[in-house]
Amino acid sequence: MASELKIKNGKVYDPINGIDGEIRDICIRDGKIVDKVSDDAAELDASGMVVMPGGVDMHCHIAGHKVNLARKFQPEDHRHDVQPRVGGLRSGSGGTVPSTFATGYRYATLGYTTAMEAAIPPLGARHALEELHDTPVIDKGFYLLLANNVCLNQLLEQGRMAEFRDAVAWWLNNSKAYAIKLVNPGGDEPWKGRKNSNVHDLDQPISGFDLTPRKIIKALIDVSNDLGLPHPAHIHCNNLGHSGNYATTLETMKTADGRRVHITHIQFHSYGGELGKNPTSAAREIVDYINEHPNVSADVGQVMFGKATIMTADAPLTWLLRNMKKDKWINADTECESGCGIIPFSYQEHIYTHALQWAIGLELFLLAKDPWRMVLSTDHPNGGSFENYPKLIKLLMDKSFRDEEARKANPKAIANTSLLDIDREFTLQEIAIVTRAGPAKLLGLKNKGHLGVGADADVTIYDDMADKEAMFNAARYVLKGGQFFINNHEFCFDYEGSIYHVAPEYNREIETVLKPFFEDYYSVQFENYPVDDRYIAHGVTVPATT
Repeated sequence: MASELKIKNGKVYDPINGIDGEIRDICIRDGKIVDKVSDDAAELDASGMVVMPGGVDMHCHIAGHKVNLARKFQPEDHRHDVQPRVGGLRSGSGGTVPSTFATGYRYATLGYTTAMEAAIPPLGARHALEELHDTPVIDKGFYLLLANNVCLNQLLEQGRMAEFRDAVAWWLNNSKAYAIKLVNPGGDEPWKGRKNSNVHDLDQPISGFDLTPRKIIKALIDVSNDLGLPHPAHIHCNNLGHSGNYATTLETMKTADGRRVHITHIQFHSYGGELGKNPTSAAREIVDYINEHPNVSADVGQVMFGKATIMTADAPLTWLLRNMKKDKWINADTECESGCGIIPFSYQEHIYTHALQWAIGLELFLLAKDPWRMVLSTDHPNGGSFENYPKLIKLLMDKSFRDEEARKANPKAIANTSLLDIDREFTLQEIAIVTRAGPAKLLGLKNKGHLGVGADADVTIYDDMADKEAMFNAARYVLKGGQFFINNHEFCFDYEGSIYHVAPEYNREIETVLKPFFEDYYSVQFENYPVDDRYIAHGVTVPATT
């Protein structure tokens, strides 16, 4: 007999299907949402509760070499975040960079059922997939770092665009990735070639190539759209964190020229002011552009006060922060593909820049006219752990709480923003958009982020509480694939999520171009480089869009 369940009398928020707080039933059969179930179906009375699709985090760092390095780098984090077990306590699993096991369970506790790792070099794909496979409950995937790929840059420099396109598709296929990721486009080569060198302007020549960041950005935006990838090019802009960088962000968005593009952790790219001086807020300039250009989407990358871990392929940025913080630090290169930097960090209310970052993120949320294109993230763990999401939701929904928190922060920083003048409070429907429906739609995951017929039965049920931080801190029920994972606040089932990836078509002759490059410059043999299908035994191939 089919596995059936009817969730009755819940207050349903399902923005994709236009359901805004209606009392209605949700029917589930064999892991999918259906229009009705038999009279013999099990029932759950959700009276007085809020029913939403499972949460979707479209930008986080939860797997790969950099994440594993960050775990090993901070034993003090784990000692202070122990986990209960039979007969005592267990350390080594928590902190801002929790273990694979803790990551899956903690996301599910918050009501999240899908999360996308945001930056993996192709050489790290096999390792990342092993970690994602070991991360329970949630569905997942990863974005592939390609904006500092030496082989691709050579093809682009030579104007071999058909081969460039095929090479990108080859890399996506053979790494089992979901989307194209750009981090500080063109910034790796000057960093490797001359200490402390970087690119700061989109039209600045890149050492070693007859290229500019703008040419790389445009080429990868075009390829992402031409291949019909479900998610557009996912861009970490140049000049992250620098005063005045909003101008670079605007130029990056303009480079898309009407084609779909996603700017990630845009809070870190929304600073006014002059280089070398304290930043100011340019949130309004950024939001105004996005409001007027429906081809552009973003996730915020909200800074939350407290511990964080800076973890990025933007190696020059981490070096800069290391010189300011004078703390332990890791920096590494990944052959011909990427860089990496890791540094423990803490955002503090009294520090001007930190308070300004916190306020700018909230401005971006609150000034955006279309919440479908300005979705929730903290760039976990860069702006703070994903475990801060409940408090962030309360900040968005409660003006008095937001003002109270702002009064604790550096007053000069808050005065240099418009935060206190914004009265907007998010509704539960808008929270469902920025945490579920919006990310799923931007990712092209048609079976996620909604509760319509045919959707995956990933369902979260919260107690309807006045304190929204408490409400979203622990879901009362979480269903993954139609199975109860959390039942009345108790873990009751183990679930292995799927890995989502793309497989765009390409001309196999590209391998005759790539193989000689590997033989000359890589430490890995060409035949051993592609990731075997057995690494995605629970894989889901998402087709190209038309």
